[in-house]
Amino acid sequence: MKCAIMHPGNKLMTGIGSFHSTHEIERFLDRKLEALKDIVLELRNLIVEIAPHATEKILWGGLSYYDAKRGGPVKGGICQIEIHADHVRLSFLHGAFLADPQGLLQGDRVAKRYIRLEAYESVTWEALEELLRAAVAFDPASNSK
Repeated sequence: MKCAIMHPGNKLMTGIGSFHSTHEIERFLDRKLEALKDIVLELRNLIVEIAPHATEKILWGGLSYYDAKRGGPVKGGICQIEIHADHVRLSFLHGAFLADPQGLLQGDRVAKRYIRLEAYESVTWEALEELLRAAVAFDPASNSK
């Protein structure tokens, strides 16, 4: 992973992408359940590691990650971290096109799929890493993996 450095504007720069500062994320998560914060922060760490080129936005009540070279939060979408009252959803806008050998993805929308995460201890982190890598590699413009 490229070395992360702080830039003006409180953005965490990984050499290519742009992530919010820890302070901004802590403010965003301020009134969320502690158990959910742990899941969100671990997911975020995984995304920074796997997709240092991604752009992070606080969007639609959660955190959205996309490849700006491919488009915005939808067209270039990698994943979203959605925070609900009692769980976190890791959503993939193009999830219907991703290989899911563990059968973790849920949902019946045309393309969007998600994984419901309720407790940090019960998360299969290796399987999530595989899905995140697949989402990063997927190019919706060519509809190929």
